[in-house]
Amino acid sequence: MKRCGLLGEKLGHSYSPAIHAELADYEYRLYEVAPEKLGEFLTGGGFDGMNVTIPYKKAVIPYCAKLSPIAQKLQSVNVLVRREDGTLYGDNADAYGFAGMVRASGVQIDGKKTLVLGSGGASSTVCAVLEEMGARSVTIISRKGEDNYNNLDRHADAEVIVNTTPVGMYPNCGVSPVDLSLFPKLEGVLDIVYNPARTAFVLQAEKLGIPYMSGLYMLVAQAKRTAEVFENRDIPDSETERIWKKLSLEMQNIVLVGMPGSGKSTVAARLAEKLDRIALDSDAEIEEKNGMSCAQLIEKHGEAEFRELESEAIAALGKRSGAVIATGGGCVTREENYDLLHQNGIIFWLKRDIDQLPREGRPLSAGDLAAMYDRRKACYERFADHIVDNNGTVEDTVQAILDCLK
Repeated sequence: MKRCGLLGEKLGHSYSPAIHAELADYEYRLYEVAPEKLGEFLTGGGFDGMNVTIPYKKAVIPYCAKLSPIAQKLQSVNVLVRREDGTLYGDNADAYGFAGMVRASGVQIDGKKTLVLGSGGASSTVCAVLEEMGARSVTIISRKGEDNYNNLDRHADAEVIVNTTPVGMYPNCGVSPVDLSLFPKLEGVLDIVYNPARTAFVLQAEKLGIPYMSGLYMLVAQAKRTAEVFENRDIPDSETERIWKKLSLEMQNIVLVGMPGSGKSTVAARLAEKLDRIALDSDAEIEEKNGMSCAQLIEKHGEAEFRELESEAIAALGKRSGAVIATGGGCVTREENYDLLHQNGIIFWLKRDIDQLPREGRPLSAGDLAAMYDRRKACYERFADHIVDNNGTVEDTVQAILDCLK
C-alpha cells in the first residue's frame, strides 16, 4: 500500500484523511515536522506521496528534481510524489481546486473586476487562476500595500471578491474582512475558508442575495487532483461533487428549534444516536455553566438576562461541527442567534400542536401559549431551513428529518 499523507508544521484536525479515503486505497496520515527536520523527512524515503501545507509550500521546492508547469509558475508546491528513481516531483493542486470551486459556484470571472483579500501564499494561486479565467483586473487588498483596507472606496465597482485570509475561520468565527455593502456592483463572493461552512463574509453575501461559495469544494477538488497525481490515473469529476456533498452534510450541525416542550431534546438524542453524532442542548449548557436550572435563572434574573446567557451558549455550540443541537424555545427571538446557528448548521423547526405542549417547570409557558406562538411564528419561519411535524412518534420525526437530509 502506498504511504501518503499531509505534511505541515502544526496540523491539528484535518479533513484530508477522510476525503482521500473516499478517493483511493492508500494510507493517508498526518505528518507534523519541525523546520529543522524538514530536509531529513523529505530525503529519508519514508513516503510515496505527500500533500504539503503551510509553512512548507516553498520550502520543499529545493528538494524537488522536477516541478510541474503550474508549480514552477507559482513557485508553490502542495503535492509531492516520489518517483521510481527516488527523486521528488512537485506539483500544485491548489490552482486546480480553486478553479473547480469557481466553476461550481457559477460565479463569472471573464471580464470582471476582481478583488483578492490577502497577500499570503493562497493569494498568488488565486490571482493566477483569476487571470487565467479572463478577469478584467485582479487587485490584491492587503493590510499595508498600495491597495488596502483603508482605501476600499477606490474599488467600490468590484464585481467579484475572493477571501484568501483566515479572517472568520474557526475558532474566530463571526468576523469578516470587509463589509460587502460597500460594493454595490458585486456579483460573486468566494471564500477559501471551509470551517465554519458559512463565514460572516459569506453570511453577508447570502443576506444580500449575492452568489457565493465556501472553501470546502476547493479542498475536495484539490484532493481529487492530488489523488490523480499519486495514482497516475484519472478520477471522474463527479467524485468531487459526491464527496463535497457528503462531507458538507457530515460537517454541518443539525439544529432543532421550536416552541418550549415541542420535543427538541428528545428528538435530538434519538437523531444523534441514529447518525452516530453527539447530541448537545443549549439549555443544558446554560444550566451546567450557571449551576441552576433555566427556570430558576429566569425567575431570579428575568428573561432578558437569560437570553444573554442563551446567546453565549449558542455562540459556543454553533462553532461545533457534526453535532445535533437542541435549542431553547425562545432562542429565535434574538436575531443574532440566527447567524450563530446557521454558520455551521441546517435548522429544523419542530412543530407540535399548542395543546400538546407541556407547561410544568416552564415559567414562560405559564401564560397564553397561543399568544406566544403567534409572536414567535415568524421567527421560527425565518430561522428554519426545514419544517417537521412532531405530533407523531419520535421515530417518525427522526425519519422525516433524515428524509430532508437526503
